[in-house]
Amino acid sequence: MKIHTQIFLAMLLGIVSGLVFREQIEAISFIGTIFIKLIKMIIVPLIVTSLILGIVSLGNISELGKIGIKTFVLYLGTTLIAIIIGLILANIIHPGAGVHLGAPIKTQSLPTVDIKDTLMGMLPENPLKAMVEVDIVPVIVFALIFGLALTAIGKQATGPLINILEIIYAATLKITDWVMKLAPYGVFALMAVIVGTSGPDIFVSLGKYIFVVLSGLILQVFIVYLFLLVVIAKVNPFKFFNAILEAIMVAFSTASSSATLPISMFCLEKNMGISNRITGFVLPLGATMNMDGTALYEAAAALFIAQAYGITLGLDQQILIVITACLASIGAAGIPSAGLVTMTMVLSAVGLPLEGIGMILAVDRILDMCRTSINVIGDTVIATVIAKSEKIT
Repeated sequence: MKIHTQIFLAMLLGIVSGLVFREQIEAISFIGTIFIKLIKMIIVPLIVTSLILGIVSLGNISELGKIGIKTFVLYLGTTLIAIIIGLILANIIHPGAGVHLGAPIKTQSLPTVDIKDTLMGMLPENPLKAMVEVDIVPVIVFALIFGLALTAIGKQATGPLINILEIIYAATLKITDWVMKLAPYGVFALMAVIVGTSGPDIFVSLGKYIFVVLSGLILQVFIVYLFLLVVIAKVNPFKFFNAILEAIMVAFSTASSSATLPISMFCLEKNMGISNRITGFVLPLGATMNMDGTALYEAAAALFIAQAYGITLGLDQQILIVITACLASIGAAGIPSAGLVTMTMVLSAVGLPLEGIGMILAVDRILDMCRTSINVIGDTVIATVIAKSEKIT
């Protein structure tokens, strides 16, 4: 039985247990706590190694040229817009309102800082201290700077260190795989406690949350991507989506941008006549750093969890969500269950309780399929825009 099927069944069992045994449900809460602690354990090594290796794999950035600059700008730009769409919808609809889970003591009140302090706090005075304290944003910034430094030095000198990082990364991925095998038990306990605490109101909120994410993904396609296709690239959108339909179907069924990569390249080269010079660079890079759908989902989920726990996120915390989700998107695509891992990064950055992940996992599979499809559409749209602008077809 596949892991997502096990998680779905565990969710159903947790819901039933929470409704039937509301008074006794706290007895199994420690199972969910163990699961969350295991997730926390892998956050820092996974962030550091995946981001450093992701930057190093790009090669000498100064040699990427005009195509590389366009690609980076478009990828980061569309990701930024996706996050803002997710935040706006979650702020308007308030999917987590009315759940009343009650915030843990340590997250009852979040520190209020101005935007300047938030930006200054991104720079780590002591990277090791930031790692020990799981101060996520400074860790991400340090990993990006360190990766750029290794890239500037060159592979000949940094080869041994990169090999060590690859080993640590592979080991961390294996631990992640083990942790995900425990996910059904963690989801069962977390859902049982959540339902036992909030009652049936949680289902209404989950429905609103799903609506927010799916609406945001649709807006990303029909506003952002159609604008790029029609106005910038001057491409017939019906022809384009017909050309990449196979890639969208593979992305939806596998929920994996990496697995869809060969199909995406085939569709653009054979059906749209785009040169391999473009697809061979833009699409693999997109599978590494462009996750518009995932970034939108993370932003909406962070506000959903905050609202469910009765925590108000101010403008500064929401800006921090934007920054963290953008930075996390660079190195997360190669990670199994990337949305879960990057979600822990975003929640940790603004001090939200990771226990809320139990609600997200309950409906994650279908949303994962949808957001992966948007990720792939975004990659192919940007590759098409760059090909048309450079007249490389």
